[in-house]
Amino acid sequence: MAEMVTDHRKLPRRRGEELAAAIYRATLDELAESGYAKLTMERVAERARASKASLYRRWPTRVALVMDSVYHSLPALSDVPDTGSLRDDLLTVLRGTADILSGPAGEAMRGLLSEALRDEASARTFKENSQGTGRKMMAEIARRAVERGEISGDAVTPLRLDTGQALLRQHFLFQGPPIPDRLVVDIVDEVLVPLLTRS
Repeated sequence: MAEMVTDHRKLPRRRGEELAAAIYRATLDELAESGYAKLTMERVAERARASKASLYRRWPTRVALVMDSVYHSLPALSDVPDTGSLRDDLLTVLRGTADILSGPAGEAMRGLLSEALRDEASARTFKENSQGTGRKMMAEIARRAVERGEISGDAVTPLRLDTGQALLRQHFLFQGPPIPDRLVVDIVDEVLVPLLTRS
């Protein structure tokens, strides 16, 4: 780890989004370098050159901090691709998910799930902070496909929207990264397109 200034009081004061962005970056860097198991609020504060109090004011637990940092790093809903084709949109989003799972966000997911299984309070925080980003992205892809006349609105259900992301997470959790591109293509061609093109 690079040498860091540990006395945050001697540094220029940061607030709001600037401070939060530094903390998010520090959290993801810690995850990439040391993994979820070794991540502590103290190490994140030191790397972000911030006080522990500034972390605890926003995120009372490590679970909340990590989840917020990961969500902050994910693409925005407005970034969902519009290639003009359901299949190509699905491939683009799932390839992006596979890349994300191969980085700090994937490490965070493994650690968060492990902690949530062991600790009821962590499980509650995990559920409360889940944002359903994957489903929202898939719903936007499906909405556009319905507008283009590629699929019927009757074919779009919550379970079908969750299927692709769930299959990627299943593979990631049990096989680890990287997720082969062939798997992404097979999920799209053998599962998602058939599911969404039938009413």
